[in-house]
Amino acid sequence: MNIVKNLDGQKLEVTLEGQLDTKSAPELTKEISDDLSQVTEVVMDFARVEYVSSAGMRALMLARKTLGDRGTIAVINANDMVKEVFALTGFDRLLILK
Repeated sequence: MNIVKNLDGQKLEVTLEGQLDTKSAPELTKEISDDLSQVTEVVMDFARVEYVSSAGMRALMLARKTLGDRGTIAVINANDMVKEVFALTGFDRLLILK
């Protein structure tokens, strides 16, 4: 997985490419964990994410839990399959899907 971050004040933009799975989910968590204490908004661009496993969803849930009530996580440009997985698992209520 390729992860590109851009920290702009209180906003963290994360562009992902590849599969968010058992192998890459810990990498994502490690890459963004320090930044989450500094931001109130996270935007994750999933335009090039082909697949999200339960481990990937866990990484997103941990990020959401870390932000708590002081911030939001938006997932943009997700493909229909990823959106369907988020809807079936209730993640569409934890994240902002655009």
